[in-house]
Amino acid sequence: MEITDVRVRKIYPNGKMRGIVSVTFDDVFVVHDIKVIEGQNGFFIAMPSRKTPDGEFKDICHPIASEMRQLMQTSVLDAYYKAVAEKEASKPEPSTDLEVDYEEMGDGTSGDWEDS
Repeated sequence: MEITDVRVRKIYPNGKMRGIVSVTFDDVFVVHDIKVIEGQNGFFIAMPSRKTPDGEFKDICHPIASEMRQLMQTSVLDAYYKAVAEKEASKPEPSTDLEVDYEEMGDGTSGDWEDS
């Protein structure tokens, strides 16, 4: 099974949940709502889950083999970091050029300056 597409659906700049991602396998099967979580030891992924009547969360689907989990986590986090970098790069830089217009006063001086 091969991961053929990873799409970052949402990015959240604050909080523990930092993103929502969809992963496509072999161009025929997609898993939505994979969460990118920022934990104490760095970022990790959480599979889609539902809340049970007793308040627990159970994964709806998840990798069985640890190799697949690692492949998914690496692929998802790579796509997430790339999307965050692209979002940051697309932000307009704040202008540091100050443009000041001085109005010419009727007596030939500029502004409210007094000559000493």
